[in-house]
Amino acid sequence: VTGWWIPFLHTVCAAAAFLSALVIGWKLHYYKIVQNEHYGYPDEWFPSVSATIGDRYPGRNVFQILIALTCPPRLFLHLFWYILTVRAAPKRAKALFWVGFVRTCTCGGWVYVTSGDDHDIHDVMMISYMILTIPYMALLVQLCDKSPFTHNVKALVANKSRRKWVAFAFFGSIPPMIYFFINHKVHKIAGAYTTYAFFEWALIIFDVMFDSLAMEEFKALDLGILPGKPDER
Repeated sequence: VTGWWIPFLHTVCAAAAFLSALVIGWKLHYYKIVQNEHYGYPDEWFPSVSATIGDRYPGRNVFQILIALTCPPRLFLHLFWYILTVRAAPKRAKALFWVGFVRTCTCGGWVYVTSGDDHDIHDVMMISYMILTIPYMALLVQLCDKSPFTHNVKALVANKSRRKWVAFAFFGSIPPMIYFFINHKVHKIAGAYTTYAFFEWALIIFDVMFDSLAMEEFKALDLGILPGKPDER
């Protein structure tokens, strides 16, 4: 079985989790999930990620189940990136593995501790996840073409370029997101939270897209289960 399936399954489960929560929330609780402490519809008309995934049944529960399904392929992503890059850059490969692992744990923090459960813990985990994304993306951009199983050098170079652009888009979305959040929280400007929500959703899209690019490198992996040697005793 080709390793392409690992990032593919991760991408499908992650995208399905957020999209299903948005669709369910939009259909069943639209006015409630666009409401914030200052304004509601029509001033605010698009929900934030936190309101979409964490505030209402059944969207929250469907989201959490699908995110749980992303965990195995996500951990395999970290493991196989380590295997692919440890010979070329052992220290950076180990750093990438552990940063990715801790980042995955913080993801579980803001997924399963919702803003309605404990707003402070949810925010701390979300901020930690975003901070850890900096070394995660930086290390992966550096290491993604170090695989000894290179099957198409031109394709890997092009994919590295795409990965850089997605990383730039991710980090480029953060300053305007913070700006509009301040406009909402401090200056209490109507509609600012909806604009903030668009940048927040952009981060999710770029995050999922970044890991989906591993499908190119993981084509070179041929995974299988081999029988052990017979016991000669």
